Amino acid sequence: MSNDPLLQPYKLKHLTLRNRIMITSHEPAYPEDGMPKGRYRAYHVERAKAGVALTMTAGSASVARDSPPVFNNILAWKDEVVGWMKQMVDECHDHGAAVMIQLTHLGRRTRWDKGDWLPVVSPSHEREPSHRAFPKKMEDWDIARIIEDYADAAERMKAAGVDGVELEAYGHLIDQFWSPLTNTLDAPYGGDLDNRLRFGFDVLRAIRARVGDDFILGLRYTGDEMVEGGFTKAEGMELSHRLKNSGLVDYLNVIRGHIETDAALTDVIPVQGMKNAPHLDFAGEIRAATGFPTFHAAKIPDVATARHAIASGKLDMVGMTRAHMADPHIVRKIIEKREDDIRPCVGANYCLDRIYQGGLAFCLHNPATGREETMPHLIPAAAAKRRITIVGAGPAGVEAARVAAERGHEVTVFEAADQPGGQIRLTAQDERRREMTSIIAWRMAQCEKKGVKFHFNTFADADAVLATDPDEVIIATGGLPHVEVLKAGNDLVHSAWDILSGDVKPGSNVLIFDDAGDHAALQAADLISATGAAVEIVTPDRSFSPEVMAMNLVPYMRNLQKRNTTFTVTWRLMSVAREGNQLRAVLGSDYGDVTRERLVDQVIVNQGTRPLDDLYFDLKPQSRNLGEVDYEALSTGGAQGILRNPGGRFRVFRIGDAVAARNTHAAIYDALRLVKDL
Repeated sequence: MSNDPLLQPYKLKHLTLRNRIMITSHEPAYPEDGMPKGRYRAYHVERAKAGVALTMTAGSASVARDSPPVFNNILAWKDEVVGWMKQMVDECHDHGAAVMIQLTHLGRRTRWDKGDWLPVVSPSHEREPSHRAFPKKMEDWDIARIIEDYADAAERMKAAGVDGVELEAYGHLIDQFWSPLTNTLDAPYGGDLDNRLRFGFDVLRAIRARVGDDFILGLRYTGDEMVEGGFTKAEGMELSHRLKNSGLVDYLNVIRGHIETDAALTDVIPVQGMKNAPHLDFAGEIRAATGFPTFHAAKIPDVATARHAIASGKLDMVGMTRAHMADPHIVRKIIEKREDDIRPCVGANYCLDRIYQGGLAFCLHNPATGREETMPHLIPAAAAKRRITIVGAGPAGVEAARVAAERGHEVTVFEAADQPGGQIRLTAQDERRREMTSIIAWRMAQCEKKGVKFHFNTFADADAVLATDPDEVIIATGGLPHVEVLKAGNDLVHSAWDILSGDVKPGSNVLIFDDAGDHAALQAADLISATGAAVEIVTPDRSFSPEVMAMNLVPYMRNLQKRNTTFTVTWRLMSVAREGNQLRAVLGSDYGDVTRERLVDQVIVNQGTRPLDDLYFDLKPQSRNLGEVDYEALSTGGAQGILRNPGGRFRVFRIGDAVAARNTHAAIYDALRLVKDL
């Protein structure tokens, strides 16, 4: 048996977990009609097959009608959930993994205009800033029925065969009772600590009475809200002891902080550039004080940190949840002593930010996650070896090279720059986003193991490509910034790329026109404002930086709000003219015939990229498919089969920004779904 701390079994009550690595409860927003159907099941089964000890579903499953999910969650208050959960549980069990589910009532952390349009309820009328709903202050009959709803949902989960149930108690209803900031009820459920804790313990007792003593029951809770007037560390420690001594729960799953704003949520679930494992020591304090089984997850992205968490005795089970979105095969690779092959989580938080905007959770650089029904995590070998030539070594190009090499093909890559990375190299100039380089570094390491031939400092033309005698050609040349957006003065502006690359030095009074809404404008503003310059970010959108999304916005705002930075929405840059040694910028509006002017010394434009596609169009007439893509096959996981020019020597395809300006995930997904069948 291995002596690796992570690979030691752990006995929790009657359940023996095969190792110390778990996926904590999270909701990737994959349910269909509130049920964990095919996509949801395939996602968890993939991780079960790869060796994880415990996978927790739902983050969190709703126990009641008046707890409507604000994004796509499992509806545990419906009887039909039992059959769907049982299918998933049985299949995960077949692969040796235990399965639990997290249950909750959201309380005020939802909206009244979702689901059945029932009033949001909470122990006070205080609105949650994130979801903006003013709640009804709970009555005695609300409390009684919701306790019953919890017990009903737990009974359904036991019937489905899950190994246990976890209750969510931070930011949701149970914690809203605990915190003095959100509980203004009178006794017996409001007032002193005993009364504020009463609801949570009533729920636990009701569940335990329904599921029996042998069923595993846990709690994920905040042991310290870390906010003035909130639930304190001393109260959290007292609660931890009471939970242990109650005999109602079998483990503690500890976090620290509060989540009612984007900024607070980001401190609980940190993104890239923030400290790894920020609450691990706190969880260790709880375990040391209680001597009770303790689980924890919060930006534990790598095996070394996870191993330390177990070896040091801080935790009994370590959660690597986002890490398993990046690579579901972490445990298998640890067992096979292939830790260097683990695809790293880069903390981009594309997964969580997407669900909070109503989308499905996808990993920025593993497009197979959430698409297990059509996309492979393990690339199958091809029936016949082919020569594949790729032009461009940005994220799309290196992913195409990796997948083609895994298929067993002979792969040649041309890149005009002296190193790979494309736009990621620019992004990673920002120290806070340095982790993005791992997207390229991991793929390059995989390519080198498979013998991919890279030609850097090579601006490939059609002759260079044809000289490789390719069977398939993939154009991944990306794009260049588009700044020709003004009625006059295009020659007087610079792109955000110019600032990020250092080719243009920041001015002292700068207007940034952001009509793309992505990271580039904010990164430029961050870099420029750090010099002491005054910066105004102007956008025609109703809100600024809509593509950056909530949690990724937090670190930018923490920097920019300390500096001389202004955000101006609903205005469009129309023209720029030189006026002495300054620039006069004229702003217009999509809402009416009005203008404003600014006098600045530098104008930066961020309006996405335009494809660098000359080579593609040079090669297209000579190709067998004439560049055409079968979108039905591309969308459903099938192989490309279009033949338009039987006399052609090769097929040619474009991917990533060489097609149109999108993002890193789209570029990598293009590459995977195309090349997996070549």
